[in-house]
Amino acid sequence: MNRWLGLVAAAAVAATAGCTKQHVESISYETGPCFGTCPVYVVTVHADGTGLFDGKRFTKVMGQKAFTVTHAQYAQYVNHLAPVRPASGVVRYDGPPECTSMVTDLPSADVKWKALNGQQQELYFYYGCRFTNSQAMADRLSKAPDLLPIASFIH
Repeated sequence: MNRWLGLVAAAAVAATAGCTKQHVESISYETGPCFGTCPVYVVTVHADGTGLFDGKRFTKVMGQKAFTVTHAQYAQYVNHLAPVRPASGVVRYDGPPECTSMVTDLPSADVKWKALNGQQQELYFYYGCRFTNSQAMADRLSKAPDLLPIASFIH
């Protein structure tokens, strides 16, 4: 819980300083498999508006498909994910001590931010990880792809 609150606080400070949008060169969002037919794909979007969807399993588009986003769409995507962006390094929610309990057979989301200065942050979240506010994180992560023009590639 403390790590989640720390991530939210750090993102709020970064957003207030106006540096969230300026320093993110690209975001890669990857879904992991579940026990069933959950879509598995990787989508990467860059600050210049270029994007690449790569369908792996259970997606309408299999393989790579390019797309573009506007500056406003990119900014909205970056800002939506800002509250869960680690201040540095890799943060994983896939077991103890972060997860107080676990549910099996659910998918995951692996988000990687690359900054203009080359720094990278990564958040790995297994949707079966339970902790205080885990549902808020799950909701934020699961809604992120809806901000990109890729729905027709998935469903």
